[in-house]
Amino acid sequence: MENVKRSGFAAKYKAIPVSERYWWKVVALGFFGWILMYADRTILNPVMGQISEQFGLSNAQLGLVNSVFFLSYAVTQIPFGVLADKLGRKLVIALGFILFGTTTYLSGIATAFGLFMLYRVLTGIGEAAFYGPGYALSTEAIPTKKLTLGTAIINSGMAFGTSLGYLLSSKVVLENGEHWSKPFFVMAVPTVIVGILYYAVLREKVIRPEDQGEKKAAQSQSKKTVAAQEKVSFKSIFSNKNLVVTFILCFCSIYANFVIITWLPRFLQVERGFAGTSVGFISSLVPWASIPGALLLARLSDKYKTTKKFIYFLVPLSIITSFGIAFVTSRTLLIVALLVYGLTGKLALDPILVAFVTKNAPKSSLSTTLSAYNFIGMSGAILAPYITGWIADTTGSMKVGFYLASVLLLVGMIVFISFATEKEQ
Repeated sequence: MENVKRSGFAAKYKAIPVSERYWWKVVALGFFGWILMYADRTILNPVMGQISEQFGLSNAQLGLVNSVFFLSYAVTQIPFGVLADKLGRKLVIALGFILFGTTTYLSGIATAFGLFMLYRVLTGIGEAAFYGPGYALSTEAIPTKKLTLGTAIINSGMAFGTSLGYLLSSKVVLENGEHWSKPFFVMAVPTVIVGILYYAVLREKVIRPEDQGEKKAAQSQSKKTVAAQEKVSFKSIFSNKNLVVTFILCFCSIYANFVIITWLPRFLQVERGFAGTSVGFISSLVPWASIPGALLLARLSDKYKTTKKFIYFLVPLSIITSFGIAFVTSRTLLIVALLVYGLTGKLALDPILVAFVTKNAPKSSLSTTLSAYNFIGMSGAILAPYITGWIADTTGSMKVGFYLASVLLLVGMIVFISFATEKEQ
């Protein structure tokens, strides 16, 4: 049908019309993908004390374990995005999941701290294959009117995974007295299975029902042909003001989130006197609260098609509650702060920012743009664990690390609302 000569990704894969329900397959696999990725990240946090005892580590060194993981995860984001745009998204995702499932298992049998760190670095590389290619597959499949909602459902897997990781480690290790390695073994096999399912179940390029029909299909194919001829352009990404300020806000939001995700279980044990399964339960309040918050806000965002108004509402509450988590001494107020942060924090904000990035991204570089967004955002996850651990070693308390997270959130909010502009929908 086409006389235009194509190459690379566009030449290898032909767009295939799909049914109205196909996008649920994409959403379901994305949901389970995030469950496994966040469970893999958070099984470590409740057992940091046990790992510290086995390897003789300081708080800064404990933080470094997470920091090197997120460093490898962040720096390989953009290369995987480019590779997926050229070779195929589901292949890249499948290979990434197989790698990180294997190295999660190997992390549990590491006999030296250096070897454990190496396996965590490799796990981060495996997980890096998911973000950009995964959201590129989902944004092409989800109906336009349900894009933010569909993204929120996928993102809710982060909340379930965070809770799963906390509760698994707390129950198996802190309460039952098992070795800290057992949760790593539990997570390895389902991770590999999800990678295989990504490759076997999904289509590489699809035409949504709303784009089907002779006229719409011709227009859609024409646009994709033009996009296929365009080169991946980093200049077009980083010269876009809307994208840059969103990247900055994402960095600040993720920094605060990973201060909480990484250090909250340890903070509850050392500075608030919680023990056993209660550590996992209290820590899980944040992801549990984020699920209804994210879904409700996503529906409202799809309905009202605005981003700034949600930033005005969500980020100030996140600032207050991330500060309050460390500041309050009452257990009741602590629980309230955790619940409100869950409702308004990173997991609730992220679907809105992802949809905003998607609307402003160069269409020929969607995987690359989303990978750049996550790369810059996850740079916050690189810094947060180590800096907070170093602050704890220096000051004798983790509270200052939480306060710093609140300040960064304020900076991100000011930058975004000052410079971002809404596109006409």
